[in-house]
Amino acid sequence: MPEITITKADTTYVVRAGGAVIGESQNALILKEGSLAPVAYFPREDVAMAMLEPSDHTTHCPWKGNASYFSIHTKSTVIKNAVWSYEEPLESVEEIAGYLAFAGENVAVEGL
Repeated sequence: MPEITITKADTTYVVRAGGAVIGESQNALILKEGSLAPVAYFPREDVAMAMLEPSDHTTHCPWKGNASYFSIHTKSTVIKNAVWSYEEPLESVEEIAGYLAFAGENVAVEGL
């Protein structure tokens, strides 16, 4: 199992997709998993949830649990499965429950 650490962000994080700001938060959590790049997890209240549509896509991480996905709807495009959330993560990472993480083409997280 890789070492996983979760810390509160020490700066403002912004996520942009398709030219639009999707979220901005001073309360993001930064998850570091082994040698992987850090991932910012945004609280839902800091994200434009109206731009997200739940997806049928799911994945399983043996260290975090089951992830559910959302697609981002912008004025010009739909970015499929660019957002994920661990609704009921494993106990070792329970701080990220319900938070949202972003990645993919045309998605940029600033602050990392």
